[in-house]
Amino acid sequence: MRNATRIFALFLAVGFSVAGGLANPAKAPQADQNVKVIEMTAKKYEFSPSPVHVKAGTKVQLKISSLDRKHGIKIEAYPDGSDKKGDPGLVFTSKEECFVIDKDAPAVVEFVAKTPGTYSFKCCVHCGLGHGGMKGQLIVEP
Repeated sequence: MRNATRIFALFLAVGFSVAGGLANPAKAPQADQNVKVIEMTAKKYEFSPSPVHVKAGTKVQLKISSLDRKHGIKIEAYPDGSDKKGDPGLVFTSKEECFVIDKDAPAVVEFVAKTPGTYSFKCCVHCGLGHGGMKGQLIVEP
């Protein structure tokens, strides 16, 4: 009987330490709370919303869904009119040049908006005759 009691006590101790360890990963969702999530749509031949406004220093996650067909988005890392020298104003978590937006699979573009300015973006997947005019702006405010 004493062995059964010891095994039960050990079981409880291990169970509580495991449960306590599982309760601590609440820090991961807190990191996500610091991300500004912006829902966007893409369709022939526009992005919405545009312009997109964010504050400098913000970690941004653009979730872009296509309403009609495959599109893409390419966002310049340097503000419009800059000499493109030095550190970029937008620091992306991914090295992709063109983020593909499939009709059934939204694209997620994540970056930190470091430097105030206007950043142009455009569709980078040919989507028809008006493709060249499918553009938008991201405005990083101080």
